[in-house]
Amino acid sequence: MTLNIGDTAPNFELPDTELKLRTLDEFKGKKIVLSFIVAASSPVCEAELCTLRDSWQEIADLGAQIVSISNDGPFANKAFAEKNNFNFPLLGDYSSKTIRDYDVLMPDLLHIKGYNAAKRSVFIIMEDGKIGYKWISEDPLKEPNYEEIKNFLK
Repeated sequence: MTLNIGDTAPNFELPDTELKLRTLDEFKGKKIVLSFIVAASSPVCEAELCTLRDSWQEIADLGAQIVSISNDGPFANKAFAEKNNFNFPLLGDYSSKTIRDYDVLMPDLLHIKGYNAAKRSVFIIMEDGKIGYKWISEDPLKEPNYEEIKNFLK
């Protein structure tokens, strides 16, 4: 199912780097910058999440919370998050259920059969739980337009 702007964002329950289950509902009441990354510790994902980390205060001042999801498990995500001092939740969708719910599954990454990942994508979920902004890249090496994200939040 393709999600469109105005659709209700699918809820999720995913472990963070401390093995605590986190849900979309716990972040409701503020805008959520939901970033799906391809793989923890990959160069482009590191650049993306470090850019979001460095923009965290500006994004928080605009009333938004950053949440990132990868299909990696919580242990790989924890090493990645600690190395880069991420100041937002990095959640593990190792079964790819949420990735499928948001219709951003990239099957057979690097032509490896069965190695599924998320397409690099950003959704901004509004305070009412509806999708207000959507960006999905078919190119895993392309980063999102950070200024566009911040301008949307304004």
